[in-house]
Amino acid sequence: MAVVREKFATQLDRDMLAAIRKIAKEEGRQLQSIVEEALGAYVEKHDNARPRAHVMSAYESSLERFGSLYETLSILDGME
Repeated sequence: MAVVREKFATQLDRDMLAAIRKIAKEEGRQLQSIVEEALGAYVEKHDNARPRAHVMSAYESSLERFGSLYETLSILDGME
């Protein structure tokens, strides 16, 4: 089954577009396939994103300091 494609327009920095066109030419590919690959990688990265280290550090610190309070609050919340 064929992939249904939809056209869209956008703008890029001139130097970036030139670099992408150069890569496409060197690899014998269409510009479209380079853009699609890049966007696919971006979507995959976004979908598999992990919390940043400083966020996890703050969470762990908070859990260490207030863990018993969080447990008590969750028990009280379950009683409602």
